[in-house]
Amino acid sequence: MKRLFDRASLLVLALAGTMIVASAHAAEVDPPEGFQALFNGKDLTGWYGLNPHQSAKLTGEKKEENHKQQRAEFADHWTVENGELVNDGHGPYATTEKDFGDIELLIDYKTVPKADSGIYLRGTPQVQIWDITTPFNPEQPHIKRHLGSGSLWNNAVDAPGRDPLVVADRPFGEWNEVRIRQVGDVTWVWLNDKLVVDGAVMENYWDRSKPLPATGPIMLQTHGGEIRWRNIFIREISPEEGKKILAEAKK
Repeated sequence: MKRLFDRASLLVLALAGTMIVASAHAAEVDPPEGFQALFNGKDLTGWYGLNPHQSAKLTGEKKEENHKQQRAEFADHWTVENGELVNDGHGPYATTEKDFGDIELLIDYKTVPKADSGIYLRGTPQVQIWDITTPFNPEQPHIKRHLGSGSLWNNAVDAPGRDPLVVADRPFGEWNEVRIRQVGDVTWVWLNDKLVVDGAVMENYWDRSKPLPATGPIMLQTHGGEIRWRNIFIREISPEEGKKILAEAKK
């Protein structure tokens, strides 16, 4: 009887060890050479909650109080599961504690039908993520979900980058891989290895008479449906490299 108990105990310990190893493996992040991880795969370290639209017209103490409230609500809507950053479709946007300027950003996402999300650069909207299965509505001709994700949707209608060059979205349930390169306000976006924005100027949504801010946070938008993120890696582009990229783009 004791031998059976010992064997059962060993089996439980072995299974527990396997689960711990699997959990640790799921949380591992392995940035490509030259990149750093923005998300550690384990917790919300390095991120806080902020929806800039909520506080855009507030000032002083009211704005500070709103920001405190959004920080407090962050963990109610954002969790970590199996190395994935998960949002329930509501709450403030996941915002990096650090600000960035010229960058190359790698990020994977997976979403659900009827969801709408985006990636804010320098705190400014946005590289758009659509549900491309939503039928085109002629009563809203400026909304062209069927053309695909990855565009600079907050650019003016018909401006370069407003609509993606090709449809590159993968079916629901599959991960989409995004690569973004931004130097100044000139922006390139690849979705699943297909170029969808080719060196278009990203307009300053907050004040179109001005260029983008020199720096700002990366923000992951929440908008009505679950979205999952993983493999969030960033590389800061030096001024020297930035000049070369812009010079090459002009050829």
